[in-house]
Amino acid sequence: MSDSQQTDPAAPARDVAQAPADEAPAPAQASPPPAHGAPGGSAPRQPRWWSRPEGPAEAHEAAVPAPRADTGTGTDADADPAPDADADLTPDADADPRYDPWAARPLHGVDHGKAGSRRPGFRQGLVIGLGAALLAGGIGGYVGVLAERQANTRLELPQAAPAADKGRAPESVAGIAASALPGVVTLHVNGATSSSTGTGFVLDAQGHILTNNHVVHGARNITVTFSTGESVAAELVGGDTGYDLAVVKVTGVRGLRPLALGNSENVKVGDPVVAIGAPFDLSNTVTAGIISATGRPITAGGDKGDGSDVSYVDALQTDAPINPGNSGGPLLDAGGQVIGINSAIRGGDGGDSSGSQRGSIGLGFAIPVNQGKRVAEELMRTGRATHPVIGVTLDMEYSGDGARVGEKGEGGKPAVTAGGPGAAAGIKPGDVITKVDGVRVHGGDELVIKIRAHRPGDPLTLTVLRDGAERTLEVVLGSANGS
Repeated sequence: MSDSQQTDPAAPARDVAQAPADEAPAPAQASPPPAHGAPGGSAPRQPRWWSRPEGPAEAHEAAVPAPRADTGTGTDADADPAPDADADLTPDADADPRYDPWAARPLHGVDHGKAGSRRPGFRQGLVIGLGAALLAGGIGGYVGVLAERQANTRLELPQAAPAADKGRAPESVAGIAASALPGVVTLHVNGATSSSTGTGFVLDAQGHILTNNHVVHGARNITVTFSTGESVAAELVGGDTGYDLAVVKVTGVRGLRPLALGNSENVKVGDPVVAIGAPFDLSNTVTAGIISATGRPITAGGDKGDGSDVSYVDALQTDAPINPGNSGGPLLDAGGQVIGINSAIRGGDGGDSSGSQRGSIGLGFAIPVNQGKRVAEELMRTGRATHPVIGVTLDMEYSGDGARVGEKGEGGKPAVTAGGPGAAAGIKPGDVITKVDGVRVHGGDELVIKIRAHRPGDPLTLTVLRDGAERTLEVVLGSANGS
């Protein structure tokens, strides 16, 4: 059936494809122009879904527009002129009541509405609405940020609330440091040609402070600075090169906090330790590590070349970082007691051409506190320390294993001092001492170190190799004044 098929408004709605055959056909009409972009010829028209006006079928026939000739251009402008802007698409009472929604009309007609009520199309309204929303959102966000910045002049990030200060466990590094720092001092020393920085710690309430001899050797002025930042002048009480220990004293200072001395004989490899000092003049520096070895024989000094400035230490080895400026500072155990006096480090091989001091590579050495205590007591009493001796001269050029007794002593004197401890024990020139109290020694330096780890008057058992045979000798250590 063609697009111009009429229906009776009084009849029930039916599909136009099912109209009865005997129903009179509607007057023939010219085919409407083709749809925009479609090939020439007729095409089914889509109905417009507005309400149908009430009235007889004849009235609708009169509303059908007269057929127009198809120009074949296929454009909307050729299909039907645009309705008047003031025209109402719904017929009113005075107009021709006939109206046919199936009549030929432009496929893209636009409903302009009544005069004075023109509104934008759907897409235009949607774009305008979205633009307005985005603009409003942007303005609102900017205003919000501006208001927040104006209201909050400071920017603060979230942070945990301060906890009540309950201190630290006494055996922790923090607990040990808190307890020991008031008794640790930094020493600034000015000499005739140079200056140095070192560390020390308080021995008693009278103001005695223990440090390394190489820190204060040749000093003209010594300044002691406490952990509180207060500084006072100090005077040298005495020092010993062979042990590399010295005592200085401050006066007129109240509230001194002496550190408790432990027992280095109780130290075991793997024990935790804490070192306090002023590495590179950074006062009150705390480092931690373990005991790496005990009874490590080391020598330090020797710059003079005649051996008079060499120190011999049966040291505690630690991996707690120790650097220049830590010298003389305490090495503390887990109980906060002093078990050693930090004295030397093994630096890395090589170095730069600037002459700068090398830093720690995890090989630090401390004088055992038992030795330090004995030497400090002697220095405080007399200003000098005594050395335990066996009364023999060693051949320091000997390259074999052990410590060989020389054939001649200094200045042509006998290598074994007449009436000395060694002579009394039966030591002969040329004997090679291989063990001290059952512990092997590999050279002359090690023998000196093992002997100086004891006090004068202590008995020792020496294993001696003579004429290819070993023999055991008992010796009681004698005493000699130190340097």
